[in-house]
Amino acid sequence: MIKNLLLTILLTSTIFATNSNIQNKELSTKDMKKQAKYIVDLAAKELSKTLPQTIDKYTKLITIKADDITLVYIYEINTAPKSDSTVQKEDHSRMQEAVTIGVCRNSVRFLDAGVSIRYIYNSSNSKKELFQFNIKQENCVK
Repeated sequence: MIKNLLLTILLTSTIFATNSNIQNKELSTKDMKKQAKYIVDLAAKELSKTLPQTIDKYTKLITIKADDITLVYIYEINTAPKSDSTVQKEDHSRMQEAVTIGVCRNSVRFLDAGVSIRYIYNSSNSKKELFQFNIKQENCVK
C-alpha cells in the first residue's frame, strides 16, 4: 500500500513537472513577433469598425491600421485659427507627454505583448503631418 502511494506521488509529481515545463516554455523571438503581429492585425480590424470618431471639438480619429507589430492611430486636428507650424512649435511637447502617459496607462497589455503604438496627428486643413509619437514599453516609467 505504501509502495503504491509512493509510486502515485512520484508519477503525479513527474506529470506536473512535465506539464509545468510545457506551460512555462518561452516563445522564441520569431514566435513572439508573429504573435504580436497577429494581435496588431486583429486589434486594427476590430477598432476600425467604429471609425471615424470625433474625439473632441478639434480632434477626429480617422484610421487605425497595422504596421507590422505597431498599432497606428491616425488623427486629424482642426488647428484653426493657428497655423500648422504654430501648432507644431507650441503643442508638440505637451501632446507628446499626454499621449505617452495615456498609452502607458491604457495600453499595458499591448505594450507587454511587444506591440508598439504610433499616434499620427495630421492637420484637417492642410492634411500635413503635425506630430508623430512612437511609444514602446520602454517609454513607460514604472
